[in-house]
Amino acid sequence: MNTTKNFDVIIIGAGVSGIGMACRLENEFENLNYAILERRSEIGGTWDLFNYPGIRSDSDMLTFGFDFRPWNGDKTLADGPSIKQYLVDTSNEYHVSDKIIFNSKVTSANWNSKEAAWNITVIDEKNTKEILYTCNFLIAASGYYNHDKGYLPKFKGTEAFKGEIIHPQHWPKDLNYTNKKVVVIGSGATAITIVPSMADKTSHITMLQRSPTYIYSIPSVDKLSVKLRKFFSERTVYKIARYRNVLLQQTIFKLSKKYPKRIQKFLISKIQRQLGKDFDIKHFTPNYNPWDQRLAAVPDNDLFKAIRKGKASVVTDHIDSFTENGIQLQSGKHLDADIIITATGLNLQVLGGMQLSIDNEIHPLHKKMTYKSVLVQDTPNFAYLFGYTNASWTLKINVATNYLIKLLKEKQQRNAKSVQPKTNNESNFEESILDSLNSGYVKRGGNLLPRQGKKYPWRVLHNYKMDKKILKKPIEDSSLEWNN
Repeated sequence: MNTTKNFDVIIIGAGVSGIGMACRLENEFENLNYAILERRSEIGGTWDLFNYPGIRSDSDMLTFGFDFRPWNGDKTLADGPSIKQYLVDTSNEYHVSDKIIFNSKVTSANWNSKEAAWNITVIDEKNTKEILYTCNFLIAASGYYNHDKGYLPKFKGTEAFKGEIIHPQHWPKDLNYTNKKVVVIGSGATAITIVPSMADKTSHITMLQRSPTYIYSIPSVDKLSVKLRKFFSERTVYKIARYRNVLLQQTIFKLSKKYPKRIQKFLISKIQRQLGKDFDIKHFTPNYNPWDQRLAAVPDNDLFKAIRKGKASVVTDHIDSFTENGIQLQSGKHLDADIIITATGLNLQVLGGMQLSIDNEIHPLHKKMTYKSVLVQDTPNFAYLFGYTNASWTLKINVATNYLIKLLKEKQQRNAKSVQPKTNNESNFEESILDSLNSGYVKRGGNLLPRQGKKYPWRVLHNYKMDKKILKKPIEDSSLEWNN
C-alpha cells in the first residue's frame, strides 16, 4: 500500500451524477473535505467514454441539465461533446475540478465500524500503485454498466467476416466508412442515432433488428425557449420550459400505462405518416406496450428521413451467421456488409465492479433494498445515486443530491458518526430497482442490482413529482438508525 489519504466524503465517478453531487457539497458546506475518484482521465463518464457518430442525449436537455445550472443551448437533444463541455464548465464554475482525482480505479470499499470510516482501495492506473483512501461518507455515482466491455452476443461465424466488426462502446477514431456498406445490429437509442448520422457517407446503411423499438420524433430546437428568451431571462426561460417538459414526460408515461393501445397507435401512426402508406410499418411496431422499455427519441425525424431518401433501411429478422461479406439471416436473406456495428447494448455492473464489505465481510447490494432510492439497507454512511428510467436521468439525481445534503447536515447537527436505513422486514421483495423495464440489459443483469420493497420508502417510485415532494420532507424517520 503506497499511502493513505483521508476525506470527510468521497464520491466515486465524475460523470453527471458525481459532478452534480460535488457541486451541491461545494455550495452547501464551507469546510468539507471531499474528493471525487474518477477512473478515466477526464470528466464526463458516459459522455467521455462514447464517441460514435451522432452520440447525443436520449432525453431533452432542459430536464437533463442540472436544476442549479441551466442548460442554455438551443438543441433539444444535445450531442455528446456539448454535454461533456457542460459538465466541465459546471465543475469549473462550482470549483470542483481540483477535487477530482483521475485515473483512480476503485477495487474495494470496506466499512470499519470501530473507526466509523470507509477504507477504499484504489489502483492508480497511470503507475499501477495501490492507494488507500478513507472517508466517513461514501457516495457511489459510477452508473450501472461496465465501462470496459459492452454486451456482445455470440454470433456464429464472426471469424469468417473479412470486414470490420465494431461495438459502439469502443469506437475507433480513424474509422473510414465512406461509400461502405454498413449493417448496424440493434434497434435501441444507439442504433437509431448511428444510422442517420452515418447514412450520408455510406454506400448504404441497414439497421438489423430482432424486434422493433418505440421511436418518436421531437424538434431539434426548442422554439418556445428561443421565443421566450426575447422577453425573459435565461433562468426564467429554463424554469418555464423545464416545467413544461417534466409535465409532458410524466403525462406521456402515465397515459402509456393507462391507455397502452391508444398510445401505441398514436406513436406508430406518426411514423407511418413520415414513411408513407406503402412502408411496412411492422418494422416499427414493437410486441410490447409503450414504456415497458424506454422510448427512443430522434431529432426532426432524422432516421425516417434517411429511410425515405433510400440511404438507410430497416430489416427485422434473426441472424443465422456471419459470412465472409456480410450476415446470413434466418429468413434466407443475405445482408452484404463491409462494416458491421454491434449496437447490442450494455453489460450491467454495480459500483463500477468494486467489492463492498462491512467489517471485512462481503456486503452484496443485490440482497439489500434501497431506501428512498438513495440509501441502501443496512449500509452505514453510503448512498447510491441512480437516475430515472422513465424520464431524464438527472431529474432524479437533482432530488437525490438535495436529499443527501439535508442528510449530511442532519448528521452534523446530531454529531452522529453514522446513519443507516434499517427494517424489521427481513424478506426482500424479489424485484430490482430496474424491474419496471423489460429491456435486455435489465433481464441479463438485473440480479446484480439492489432490491426494492413493496412499499415506500423501500419502493422505487420512478415518479419525479412524488420523489421531489417526499425527499423535501424532514430527514427524521423511524427507518433511519443514527449512531453516535
